[in-house]
Amino acid sequence: MRHLLGIKDISKNDIERIFEMASHFKDVINRPIKKVPSLRDITIANVFFENSTRTKLSFELAEKRLSADVVNFSASGSSVKKGETLLDTVNNILAMKVDMVVMRHSSVGAAHYLSKRVNARIVNAGDGTHEHPTQALLDSFSVNEKLGGVAGKKVVIVGDILHSRVALSNIFAFQKLGAEVMVCGPITLLPKYIESLGVKVELDVQKALEWCDVANVLRIQLERQQIKYFPSLREYSLYYGIDKARLERLDKEITIMHPGPINRGIELSSDVADSDHAIILDQVENGVAVRMAVLYLLAEGIKP
Repeated sequence: MRHLLGIKDISKNDIERIFEMASHFKDVINRPIKKVPSLRDITIANVFFENSTRTKLSFELAEKRLSADVVNFSASGSSVKKGETLLDTVNNILAMKVDMVVMRHSSVGAAHYLSKRVNARIVNAGDGTHEHPTQALLDSFSVNEKLGGVAGKKVVIVGDILHSRVALSNIFAFQKLGAEVMVCGPITLLPKYIESLGVKVELDVQKALEWCDVANVLRIQLERQQIKYFPSLREYSLYYGIDKARLERLDKEITIMHPGPINRGIELSSDVADSDHAIILDQVENGVAVRMAVLYLLAEGIKP
């Protein structure tokens, strides 16, 4: 494949190949010397039109661990503010002999649009409310590592499904790896035709937790909401927030995940986020290894 645009576009074999390479690179980043020369002479541009902390840092670290040359672009201080188009912006960057572009954009399909018009490898780091493929890969890799496999596991995605790009990519990734997937949240935050993706739907978070092996808890995407979808954050927390009391009512232990940033006290209480149930920091660590694997595999056709 020339690009990683979404989980929908790749196969189970592709995911397993990425996992295989990620396991190798996880060993690398835990060594005293954390760099390998795999992408020496490859130049990668991180082009972010939306704010990001974890994803941008994770990609940049992955690139540097692979010895790539890295260029960072932020729309906030660029000519985009003067009216320059996406295509002109990226073409100007590519004219400086960039081989790969890691891009986050607020518009759905931006990465697909770009992949058809530029001669460079494109990695989608999030396009609007559509997909976030590397997040889904690191999430499923983390479950695979924690539980010894994904097939047959029950995964519930809790929260703002309607506005989340993580949710859709997670659904595709976990289903391709053989897991059962459920979504849970207020009915106003569930897409109208979500069941057509083959997922279960549950409105009661306690029932969802009783069903699942893994709960991937999402942040409320207030910055993408143009209207009020629920009365207040306090009410959302009361009905859908996960705290220690909810987990203690279960007759089993479940694994808690979160793609970050966490709004503590809203979707997760601190005693859950910091508990042994949570693998949130493992997800962050695995993100670097998974992104190293993606970049390495996509660069195979362009390495000198």
